[in-house]
Amino acid sequence: MAALRCLPGVGPKSAQRMAYHLLQRDQTGAGRLSSALRGALDRIRHCERCNSFSEAALCELCASPRRDGALLCVVESPGDLLMVEQTQSYRGLYFVLLGVLSPLDGIGPKEIHLDRLLKRATDGTVREVVLATNFTAEGEATAHYISELLTARNLQVTRIARGLPVGGELDHVDAGTLAQAVLERRAV
Repeated sequence: MAALRCLPGVGPKSAQRMAYHLLQRDQTGAGRLSSALRGALDRIRHCERCNSFSEAALCELCASPRRDGALLCVVESPGDLLMVEQTQSYRGLYFVLLGVLSPLDGIGPKEIHLDRLLKRATDGTVREVVLATNFTAEGEATAHYISELLTARNLQVTRIARGLPVGGELDHVDAGTLAQAVLERRAV
């Protein structure tokens, strides 16, 4: 039960229900879950280019010759990357921060790999960086910080449009709204 509580949104009662269900009614499912988690921990790593999760050195998107390397979309999480992909409105590549700037929580530029982002964005291939962080206070601060870093290096920086609710997060928005936001991005 304690192990299940590490999952977001799982409190003591939910953890208890899940544990009892797996032990009493679905031991086969519990075994599959255990094997899947062990396998993921053993095989999954970060893509060398975009920082998302991958089983190979480069994820499928970064390895694809069909993607536009001149466009680089910066997102907070792998889930946000998937949401942008589901819109089918973006054909560039990505960089996943795996967080946002949050000085009160001790999360600074180093913790969200801004050094790797800067290196990637200034590799001579990227012409435009699309900032697709969430419209939360931390997401906005992160987008502003990144835009300052990159515009100082003469890169075009755009921000997805505000078709999303203020304070909203990308993984809670429908694909149509997110597609419109990507298509109507603006200069920062």
